[in-house]
Amino acid sequence: MGREIIAAGLQHREFIANATEGFEAYRAAVEPCTLAWAERETGVPAELIRTMAHAYAGAKRAMICWTLGITEHHNAVDNVLSLVNLSLLTGHVGRYGSGLNPLRGQNNVQGGGDMGALPDRLPGFQHVENDPLREKFDRAWGVAVPREKGWHLSQMFEAMERGALRALYVIGENPLQSEADQHHARRLLERLDCLVVQDLFLTGTAQLAHVVLPASAAWCESEGTVTNSERRVQRVRKALDAPAGSRDDLAILFDLARRLGHDWGRPDAETVWNELRGLSPMHAGMSYARLDKHGGLQWPCYDEEHPGELFLHSRLWEWPLRGPRVPFQPVQHDPPVDRLDEEFPVRLTTGRRLDDYNTGVQTSAYASPMRRGETLDLSPEDADRYGLREGEVVRVRSRRGAVLAPVRLDEGLRRGLAFMTLHFQDDVATNLLTIDATDPKSGTAEFKATAIRIERVEA
Repeated sequence: MGREIIAAGLQHREFIANATEGFEAYRAAVEPCTLAWAERETGVPAELIRTMAHAYAGAKRAMICWTLGITEHHNAVDNVLSLVNLSLLTGHVGRYGSGLNPLRGQNNVQGGGDMGALPDRLPGFQHVENDPLREKFDRAWGVAVPREKGWHLSQMFEAMERGALRALYVIGENPLQSEADQHHARRLLERLDCLVVQDLFLTGTAQLAHVVLPASAAWCESEGTVTNSERRVQRVRKALDAPAGSRDDLAILFDLARRLGHDWGRPDAETVWNELRGLSPMHAGMSYARLDKHGGLQWPCYDEEHPGELFLHSRLWEWPLRGPRVPFQPVQHDPPVDRLDEEFPVRLTTGRRLDDYNTGVQTSAYASPMRRGETLDLSPEDADRYGLREGEVVRVRSRRGAVLAPVRLDEGLRRGLAFMTLHFQDDVATNLLTIDATDPKSGTAEFKATAIRIERVEA
């Protein structure tokens, strides 16, 4: 497989020499990965891999898009780096209509990262451990921002385990029902000295909380912005007043700061946005007036005259190169932690269905003609193999727990692969099955690769 990609990408020698470093190390790492080996590992025919490699490398424009099927693994970052390597190798980066695009599951996941909701970044992806960047925020905020990066979600749970994290403030998240091992998550959340949850609904996590702060629905009850997967920042306008007893997230945070001795003034979304523009160079040109006028702008947008960048990394095609080269990152294949064997021979992957959302909290109260409840989706071949029929309730067992679910046949699944969701926690707690193996770089749990067996349930 590595040889095929390298051969197909040699037409981009000049781009590779200009844009990347470490190519020989990358080539040495991937060349042993033959097509026969790839077929054994993936089940995808070797000739199909060959055809796809040449089609991708030779295309005038090509885009790689991915979702959680790439990232919810114990080697999530390596999976993404392998896609980055492939894009660099074939020259499908820095040009219109080509590139890499992680598709987001919600409309403002990108915006959350942009605003600094990452353990090692300040707003605008400015690294917290970079002294000049951090000191700019120190001066603006009148406090000393911690010099060390913080914990991501998995590290927070590890800190709870060892007693280093005793209080938790959860905004718009339901970790009790979305973490990979529900028994483990419940035990740690129940041990906290103080758990505060700010949310629209009384989630499973909120039911464990010492304090619940009822929030508003940001998409229709708040002012602000969202950023989508193409880096386009758009305005959100308040259309409705929040129900009695619930409040805008911004108002809650401002009042909490005031109670703690810090008066941030009036909670006004545009004022907060303008503060961001003064601190994040990539947002500097995005005034509310310009966002309204243009229907949104793509970052980076450096000043009031800048139109916003249509696509990124075009400098990699300039000669001589402007700025640093981009390194290849050789990675090694590492199979799922939860290995298949005779006792657990089926691979379970989890995901979403079109009409429901994550743990089901936001969608379960609404009727949908497509909703059918939780099922264990199997290929017709596996149903025949185990003597199962559509609708039959079976016990799905992993090395951590078991749940009951009805069988549903899905011709889109291949033999040996099953599918379930996390949408119906009150009926089928799928994350009793999944493994709490996490990627050390991102903290992402391996939701996509659980080893299970299927047991008949006697009447």
